[in-house]
Amino acid sequence: MPTITVGLDGSPESLAAADWAAREAVQRQAPLRLLHAGPSSGSPHPPFPGVPAPDAIEAQRAWAAHLLREAESRLRDRHPGLRITTEQADEQAAPALLAGAEDTELLVLGSRGLGAVAGFLVGSVALAVVARSERPVVLVRAGEHAADEHLPDATGGAAASSSPYRDVVLGLDLEEPGDAVVEFAFETAARRAAGLRVVHGWNPAAVFGHAAAPDSELDAELAEETRLGLHDLLRPWRGKFPGVEVRAQAVIGSAGRHLVHASRDASLVVVGRKRRHALVGGRVGPVAHAVLQHASAPVAVVPHD
Repeated sequence: MPTITVGLDGSPESLAAADWAAREAVQRQAPLRLLHAGPSSGSPHPPFPGVPAPDAIEAQRAWAAHLLREAESRLRDRHPGLRITTEQADEQAAPALLAGAEDTELLVLGSRGLGAVAGFLVGSVALAVVARSERPVVLVRAGEHAADEHLPDATGGAAASSSPYRDVVLGLDLEEPGDAVVEFAFETAARRAAGLRVVHGWNPAAVFGHAAAPDSELDAELAEETRLGLHDLLRPWRGKFPGVEVRAQAVIGSAGRHLVHASRDASLVVVGRKRRHALVGGRVGPVAHAVLQHASAPVAVVPHD
């Protein structure tokens, strides 16, 4: 059965990620795996400075086991029917998380928050995993709560987990949309009974060339072509998910900037990452990178061919 895996290191952001992953697992009726990755016995830097390496490694393992037990107990109390397993990996964090993602439906990681305006602080481990994972990866900020994903209640008061979900926001590239990316966004919106807001950014300068003189008539023609292209691309998905209310917009300018703005009222932002079949590493595109650094909501990065 498909599993949701969350990387847990004891930080506030990883605990927020575990809470988010547990809620998602309940919604998907999927098991949850709590994964802790730590220094291997071959690590040149002991995890506890001043403590002999063998003792430090055992202390690290004992601490990780305690962390996993505490997290499992807390999540079982909150979600009594949730199936939870725990796993310790001695490998370094990025390789262990990538290995853990291979047999999972979704990998969830924490990312330190810098406030509502500044967004995420995405560390090197999270970026390495996002850039190379073959499975969707969701980044969750420290301080993220269940109520943050929901609209204010009917009286206009504070948001509550019993209120409807905020929109799922999808950043869509018309040239390389990626079926996996679009399907992930529609399925998430359908499960949450949420609206789906689709944002496509385009730049007239990329069509005219930077040296070309502006042409308002051609601008309008290209804008209409873009709007129709977006409508045509989404038509079969609307038919497949008739219960999802879709709002699509083609906007001039950086898609990343518009998605960051849209994230303020979103429960989740979904962006794609083109798989790069290179010999070394991977990369996160500029739109995904901008969203990861500055979005106010959790961000799902979905790889596609």
